Amino acid sequence: MTELRGKKYHIITFGCQMNEHDSETIAGLLQEEGCSQARNRMDADIVIINTCSVRENADKRFFGTLGQLKKQKAANPAFAACVCGCMMQQEHIVTQVRRQYPWVDVIFGTHNIHEFPQMLDQLYQARSAFAGEEDGEGNEDLIRMSDHDYTRAKHEIRSARDTRVERIYEDRKEIVEGLPAKRLFPHKSFVNIMYGCNNFCTYCIVPYTRGREKSRRPEDILREVKDLTADGVREVTLLGQNVNSYKGVSLAGEEEKVWDFADLIYALDEIPGLERIRFMTSHPKDLSEKLIGAFRDCGKLCRYIHLPVQSGSSRILAKMNRRYTREQYLDLVKALWQAAPEITISTDIIVGFPGETEEDFEDTLSLVREVEYDSAFTFLYSKRKGTPAAEYEDQVPEEVKHQRFNRLVDALNEISLRKNAAYIGTTQMVLVDGASKKDPGTVSGRTDGFKLVDLEGDESLAGKIVPVEITEGRTFSLRGRLKK
Repeated sequence: MTELRGKKYHIITFGCQMNEHDSETIAGLLQEEGCSQARNRMDADIVIINTCSVRENADKRFFGTLGQLKKQKAANPAFAACVCGCMMQQEHIVTQVRRQYPWVDVIFGTHNIHEFPQMLDQLYQARSAFAGEEDGEGNEDLIRMSDHDYTRAKHEIRSARDTRVERIYEDRKEIVEGLPAKRLFPHKSFVNIMYGCNNFCTYCIVPYTRGREKSRRPEDILREVKDLTADGVREVTLLGQNVNSYKGVSLAGEEEKVWDFADLIYALDEIPGLERIRFMTSHPKDLSEKLIGAFRDCGKLCRYIHLPVQSGSSRILAKMNRRYTREQYLDLVKALWQAAPEITISTDIIVGFPGETEEDFEDTLSLVREVEYDSAFTFLYSKRKGTPAAEYEDQVPEEVKHQRFNRLVDALNEISLRKNAAYIGTTQMVLVDGASKKDPGTVSGRTDGFKLVDLEGDESLAGKIVPVEITEGRTFSLRGRLKK
């Protein structure tokens, strides 16, 4: 695709680790076509905004950022503005982009990332076909590229005036393997093990944007991780909307074998050169005894788990369709503590879900104090169009949400500060990521328990696991010094 060679790209990513890894794949695909990464958005020939649909704030940030690209497009007609990700799987969002941002060049979704370079190439071919023509006004036609019929696609390009390319698919059954990725860090990597979600929590749009659950074959995952370790990766983070519902079918041997998530962990634990295994995100209803046992048995599995609770009220959990109770969740936490007493636990909590009473919220506060989370992602409930909860009539007033949110954050921060202070004087093994963005002359990294640690040092420590004596415990991080 000679049209792409030499062009510079910049990717803006909103959302979760899945989105981050999708952006790594997009970067890898573009670099295979001869593109290079621009240092900032203004230096780029191609800007891609990878969107998140989980929270309302992400929507607002996306549209604000998208609006900023209009001036860049006006100053440089050769500039390509592209949008992708979960928001582009929602018809009303795509319609809004078409109507209000007609200068967007490429729109694609979550199921066809591998085709993005081809779409860009077609965009540039279309522009070449229209070179020298006077632009018309009010042209809202959209070129729809057929999936594989290039001849017809080329005819459509030459017969239309608008060169915008859109290719958004419904959920795909097959998983495309072997896609490249430009990793953020050379020493650690995300690894997708499954895609989609079957849970249909009443507040969540993900099953509608990412589709139904599809698990990769275990041999493909193991091969990828072995290749990564051969390339210098020491830590992998297994990704999925619900990783512990993984069901991978092995095609090796005479009989098919179904692997569960714990089987995969035990197999990864045997890979030479790999030193740390993490995963995101797990659903409490699928946290099996076998997986809990892996925290006891597997030396490379980090003693850290992100276990979203969402609410401490069994009544609200039922309205959320979470399929566990407060008591069942606490039993899981106790089992984790028994298997790995040093385990650190983080969570997600939604404040102000429809129908949440003060008593329900107090249940959440008391659960937080009982579990004593090391960290938490806290969210004000926001309506997501297309989800059942958006239609509930018993919406909680905004001022009540904010008041409860502040009380929750205060409780979580007090616990986090106290727990982090307990690390002072201990020695922690830290995988150094690189230079700290906020503190010159220091580097930062993560402990086995995912605690962020800052210490004096330079880039030569990046990628190394080093002993660090903790000297300070902060609310959101630790500080220490390299132990000789």
